[in-house]
Amino acid sequence: MTVIGVDFGTTNSVVTLLRPDGSVDTVRHAFGMAELDVIRSVLCFWNDGARNQVILRNAVGPAAIEAYLDDPLESRLMMSLKSYLAQRSFTETRVFGRPFTLEALIGLFLSQILPAPRKAVLVAGRPVRFAGDHPDDALGELRLRGSYGVAGWANVQTALEPEAAGYRFARGLDKPATVLIGDFGGGTSDFSVMRFEPGSNRPVQALGHAGVGIAGDTFDFRIMDHVVSPRLGKGTTYRPGNTDLPVPPEYYSSFARWHRLSLMRAPKTMRDIEAVMGSAKYPDRLGALLKLIRDELGYELYRSVSGVKAALSKAETAVLNFRHADFAIEETIARADFEHWIAPDIARIAATVDLALAEAGLKEDAVDRVFLTGGTSLVPAVRGLFTSRFGDHRVTGGGEFVSVAEGLALIGRDRHP
Repeated sequence: MTVIGVDFGTTNSVVTLLRPDGSVDTVRHAFGMAELDVIRSVLCFWNDGARNQVILRNAVGPAAIEAYLDDPLESRLMMSLKSYLAQRSFTETRVFGRPFTLEALIGLFLSQILPAPRKAVLVAGRPVRFAGDHPDDALGELRLRGSYGVAGWANVQTALEPEAAGYRFARGLDKPATVLIGDFGGGTSDFSVMRFEPGSNRPVQALGHAGVGIAGDTFDFRIMDHVVSPRLGKGTTYRPGNTDLPVPPEYYSSFARWHRLSLMRAPKTMRDIEAVMGSAKYPDRLGALLKLIRDELGYELYRSVSGVKAALSKAETAVLNFRHADFAIEETIARADFEHWIAPDIARIAATVDLALAEAGLKEDAVDRVFLTGGTSLVPAVRGLFTSRFGDHRVTGGGEFVSVAEGLALIGRDRHP
């Protein structure tokens, strides 16, 4: 029986197939002359109809980004859809007047990256804790399963993403070991403590789990919040009467969260910002905010900020360079400042590791190996958290983008030998 592993992520997604010989292959997706094994978790809609006619088209991954960049004002780019799964406040959204549930949007994305439904075991990854404010994890899994149903896969099994990452790592073990696995995605950081005993009746035992809604997107937000948003009016005031009031901070909370940015184009939100701008101390800053929202510049900002974050993993400083019309930022960011901004997030990640160890009933010295995966695991402050606690010799990583999907296929193999 064919086994398919699917790591649908906040930022990237990967699909794998288990071969009869026990090897795992990554499904590759054609884009132009290239073939990609990691596809961006983005969806773009545009209208091909004339006048009042709506002929809705869509694309996913790099094709979605290309369509959006071709005409940002007449398209709608959706990012970080996974972040909404456990949020009861999200019921549906309208795209060119047509209603879409979250399951319909994610199902549309999945249908374009998965093989055609057939007799196969499909194992889908899920975080230990879903992202968002006060997430409802049961709702998150229910919606995730519903999304696969929309894509044509009614019978879906799920497995925790850090456990899946551990399965891949365990293939290299030649003796029993207790392993702490950290899986760092775009929206969540998840941890599992697992016991691997090769050749025994129970080769894999899950001992403890914990997760937190902090990961790469949160780190991007910190850069936006400290460097970009103040240039757009954050922390300044306006004077609607005889009293100075702070410019509403919620503008910048939404603006700096990529998956919320498109929602700011709502007419009411734009009117509210325009009204505040009329009596603002720095109206030009709010004017720049309005222009960036109107011109759908979220993705370009996203690329610039994420690029700086990646550069700071290798260098002590990096330059954030972004320009649009008369708005420009060229600022050198020091790694020390970035690490200061994310220090509270690192502390919450550390506390979550403590929870996973406590659930397993183990102390740090009982952990033989630490395996870290996911792009955010490359951030020096994140890796330093683990090397300082467990020692550099016990910490390793690898397969930052494909390990979870490969492990999901291996889990499917073991569930259906």
